[in-house]
Amino acid sequence: MHTLINPKSVFNSLQYGFSQAVLTDGAKQLFLSGQVATDKDQNTIATGMGNQTRVCLENIEKVLQAAGSCKAHVAMLRIYIKESANTQEAQNEIAEELRTFFGEQSPASSWVVVTGLALPEWLIEIEAQAVIPNQ
Repeated sequence: MHTLINPKSVFNSLQYGFSQAVLTDGAKQLFLSGQVATDKDQNTIATGMGNQTRVCLENIEKVLQAAGSCKAHVAMLRIYIKESANTQEAQNEIAEELRTFFGEQSPASSWVVVTGLALPEWLIEIEAQAVIPNQ
C-alpha cells in the first residue's frame, strides 16, 4: 500500500510523529477537509492544544471510516496551528497526540502557523490525505 521513507541523512521526524515521505502504489486517494475540535453539531468540544489535536484526529478517523478507510491509510497531513497558540509546549502536545494516534505508521506532514482559524477558540486544524489500496 505505502512505504514510509525516513532516511538517516535528514532529521529524525518520527520523534515528532511524522515521516519525511510516503511512497504509494496502485491505490485510490482520499482527500479530507480540515478537521477541528467540534462535534457533529458544530460545538467546540475541547480546549487546549493536546485535547483539540486529539479531537481533530478522532474526526479524521470518523471520516476515514465513512469512506471505507482507516488511519493506517493516511499518507499526508497538513496541520494549521494558530499563531497565538504556537509554543514549544503546544508543539510537543501535537507531536505526542500524533505518535499516540498513528503509532508506527506516521504519515508525512507539514505544519503551518497561521494568524487565525475560522473561529477564535480553534487552536489547530488538520487536513489529511489517505491512500486506499485497490481491492
